[in-house]
Amino acid sequence: MDPGLPKLDRIDLRILVHLQKNARVTNVELADAVGLSASPCLVRVKRLEKAGYITGYGADIQLRKLGDTTSIFTEVTLADHRMQDFVRFENAIRAVDEVLECHLVSGGYDYMLKFVTRSIQHYQEIIEELLARNIGIEKYFSYVVIKSVFVKRHYPLEKFFET
Repeated sequence: MDPGLPKLDRIDLRILVHLQKNARVTNVELADAVGLSASPCLVRVKRLEKAGYITGYGADIQLRKLGDTTSIFTEVTLADHRMQDFVRFENAIRAVDEVLECHLVSGGYDYMLKFVTRSIQHYQEIIEELLARNIGIEKYFSYVVIKSVFVKRHYPLEKFFET
């Protein structure tokens, strides 16, 4: 934990738990859920926002209702492993809108990417364009998602952090 950040107590964690599950909750409802009155609850939320614990609020979009999409996880191995090779790859991949996640991992490859595309053909066009740009990709393996059994959109904060 960053020593410059304010220390969180159990009420702060409860606020984060509730907000990540329902960011549209009113301050009064949130205060009631965490056992505070409205004013101190709002002060805590603002403090959590200012400290960067809360980085934004958004809507979960149900893509299936909009149309068909394809999710693909991709293992990427870089040809070289100097600092500038990682920086070049990460800068290039960050600009690809269809890449929703990029993780530097340990093991038999360097990165795990999550793509969401219109189709397999769309994914292949993106990969071919990335290979043509020579951003350091030596090899890649693709795993097409057949079915997402579940996707959790919140962290079990109470199990990660004790106060």
